Amino acid sequence: MVAAYVALGSNLDDPRAQVERGFEALATLPRTRLLVRSRLYRTPPWGVREQPDFVNAAARLETALPPRALLDALLAIETRAGRSRGVPNGPRILDLDLLAYADEVLDTPGLVIPHPRLHERAFVLLPLADIAPDLEVPGQGRVADLLERTDTRGSTRLD
Repeated sequence: MVAAYVALGSNLDDPRAQVERGFEALATLPRTRLLVRSRLYRTPPWGVREQPDFVNAAARLETALPPRALLDALLAIETRAGRSRGVPNGPRILDLDLLAYADEVLDTPGLVIPHPRLHERAFVLLPLADIAPDLEVPGQGRVADLLERTDTRGSTRLD
């Protein structure tokens, strides 16, 4: 079993409820346990600005699934939630990103670990700092330190 970190986000169809359902789905993954979840955050959109704000969170899992199988399971949860991949960085019902997997560094087609932009995005770092402030992001630094250097304006904690 290894630690894996997942970002959750939604800005469509009752985003808070979508993220809560995302946590519930993570808790049912085979050979995986949901160990801890972050608080919820309302964050401004990134990339495509003309869309509703997001609700974001993060989860720490303990899993025996290999990275690719875990990613496939996350994508299946998104699909069951009704996610369609249209505009990059556009609105979405549920987005699940594999942020980190143990201390692995992978760069394969369709799977990069750690997530390539996690170190520059407040909507990832705020909830991740709730559950893993001392997590070392290979090549980037500690989550708490990365958050200190990130613009968090417009982001608010919901709970």
